Amino acid sequence: MDVLAHVRRTIRRHQLAGPDTRVVLALSGGSDSVALVHLLMELHRKGELQVAAIAHFNHQLRPEAEADERFSAEVAASFGYALLAGRGDVKALANRDRLSLEHAARRARHGFLEETRLAVGAGVVATGHTRDDQAETFLLRLVRGAGSKGLGSMYPRSGAIVRPLIECRRAELRDYLTARQQSWMNDASNDDVSIPRNRVRAELLPLLEQRFNPAIVDVLAAEAAIARDDHDYLERAGDLLWREAAVVDATARAQRIVIDAGALEGVPLAVARVVLRRAMLQTANGREVTVADVERALDLVHGDGAGFDGPGQRLERIGVQVVLTGRPAGTHGRVSPAVPVASFRYQLSVPGAVEVNEAGQRMTAEIAPSWNDTLAHTERGAMAVVQLVGVTPPLAVRNRRPGDRFAPLGLGGQKKKLQDFFVDRKVARAERDLVPLVVDAADRIVWVGGHTIDEAFRVTNPAQAVIILRLKGLGGSV
Repeated sequence: MDVLAHVRRTIRRHQLAGPDTRVVLALSGGSDSVALVHLLMELHRKGELQVAAIAHFNHQLRPEAEADERFSAEVAASFGYALLAGRGDVKALANRDRLSLEHAARRARHGFLEETRLAVGAGVVATGHTRDDQAETFLLRLVRGAGSKGLGSMYPRSGAIVRPLIECRRAELRDYLTARQQSWMNDASNDDVSIPRNRVRAELLPLLEQRFNPAIVDVLAAEAAIARDDHDYLERAGDLLWREAAVVDATARAQRIVIDAGALEGVPLAVARVVLRRAMLQTANGREVTVADVERALDLVHGDGAGFDGPGQRLERIGVQVVLTGRPAGTHGRVSPAVPVASFRYQLSVPGAVEVNEAGQRMTAEIAPSWNDTLAHTERGAMAVVQLVGVTPPLAVRNRRPGDRFAPLGLGGQKKKLQDFFVDRKVARAERDLVPLVVDAADRIVWVGGHTIDEAFRVTNPAQAVIILRLKGLGGSV
């Protein structure tokens, strides 16, 4: 196939650029990026796009890095462009933020390319990723454990990054360069099979081609495209649920996201995973989020797991909420809320509702003629049903106080310190002040919101009138 025609078709199919689009070409010196420069310069000459600049980032990781930069400058000069070069201490970045060298290099490179794009007034940055890169990425994410988002691998367009060569094979591009007597630089680090991507490229893909399917690269690239389409559909469904279930609190120190667990229960698991993954990515500070991480978060939603340290974040189940607190860059260890929680107390009318802004939750109370009548109340959120006659009005919603005790349901009326109850339930120390407690006029704990009621208020006669208490997260984002 004519490689230029192939690239032109990719650009048009995915709307990567047009005649008025100013493009920065990312040039590393390797064959793929050199081919990118030659191909897009051809389209530039034909008026199909505008090359605004050619940029190179020196990672300073290899002895050959300086030679790569000089070669890239020569390629740019051959087209009449001065190379825009940047460099960064990738090792220092990796050590500071506890990232792999590959991850740190990508972060530094993308940061430089974005700065260059803005400086020259370009709309997009074009990179030389190929169909082979796509297949490698798919396998890497598959073995690490990724959902449909991760298996979608590299999109033809991701923000301001476009990949015009994503449907071309690497061998086709090298044939294209060889036919034009164009050279490129070989990166010796690509032979280091201690790097996972190189091991996939040198060992796994050849094995799959030889023993299973000669067209495995095309098969994996097609699977990635299907995963992207599936994820795009789920993302649209997730957008609606996100607005209902998530509250985003970006503080000066760390980002905090509160998810209403009740809103995620009863929806398809695939959509719940999309919401949880989005929340985890936003609080991960650039770290990778795997399928296993999302599944642990899903356990919290269903009340089946304890709080845990995720990638760059802490996740806790607090009443009917899953709370994610991001770890600020450059810090390590367990994350605590950025701001201590002050004492709160709100009166709760019956029927009535009150918003507990400190905890990002809303408590409601209503009367039902009998236990059977509560079956019609199927709204999302945690619910408790208590006997009407045993409660001394008015009710209030407050957080814990020193000396709080109650008789958790199922212990035969035996009193227990609220502190010990939280310890048994594995509620994080820093989050216990956020759990809303419903108390009566005698300050007796009626319901530990999202957990259990006091034995004294248990409904013993299904024909009795009851109070339905419901706790739900405040939806939307701020």
